Amino acid sequence: MNDQELLRYSRHILLPEIDIEGQQAILDARVLVLGAGGLGSPAAMYLAAAGVGTIVLCDGDTVDLTNLQRQILHTEESVGTSKVLSGAQTLGRLNPHVRVEAVAARLEGEALEEAVGRADLVLDCSDNFATRHAVNRACVRHRKPLVSGAAIRFDGQLAVFDSRRMDSPCYHCLFPEGVDVDEVRCAVMGVFAPLTGIIGTSQAAEALKLIGGFGDPAVGRLMLLDGLSMEWRSIRLARDPECPVCRGS
Repeated sequence: MNDQELLRYSRHILLPEIDIEGQQAILDARVLVLGAGGLGSPAAMYLAAAGVGTIVLCDGDTVDLTNLQRQILHTEESVGTSKVLSGAQTLGRLNPHVRVEAVAARLEGEALEEAVGRADLVLDCSDNFATRHAVNRACVRHRKPLVSGAAIRFDGQLAVFDSRRMDSPCYHCLFPEGVDVDEVRCAVMGVFAPLTGIIGTSQAAEALKLIGGFGDPAVGRLMLLDGLSMEWRSIRLARDPECPVCRGS
């Protein structure tokens, strides 16, 4: 780190749990953020502010006026433009020392595999089960930590899956693919704006802990937030020995 970086990140460096080594690990990290919406916005902003060296921001959508109530990466001037280009501009203003790679597409197949394989860690900020399961499979194959978030109405979820650990379940262990699960969207059900900020920033916090090697990441736990009562519940998750995705990994 140069003198400017030492000063910029001094409040992190002052924390003995992070120190110089942890901050350097953050600066050297490459993080894949899937989704530049309600969750991806605060998550990416805090990752950039913290100094994550490379943020790969992926989203195939454009900014809509209805997004602005919660998707703080974007402004009214961004309406109609690509979310990742809008997001990259915001992150660049926030921290010009961070490299942002904007991918204006929903990653699938080989493109998803390559992106996950190159990343040190993945944040799933998507809004559908098909993407979540595809990302989970890629993370298990490449043994990459996955920080998953979800928010709808006043209810939030946060979970960390780390296939490098033998005791860690994967997303499929929690929500088996093929089981009937109601697919609910903000456009239909609504979402409380600050809830996406709470979950998204929590995803960033868990990501930084994993990158920097400090604290106790929420691996093997499902964190549930009731935004109306502002109460968290933590549920322990067991790895499914018969899981077709992570069995034998």
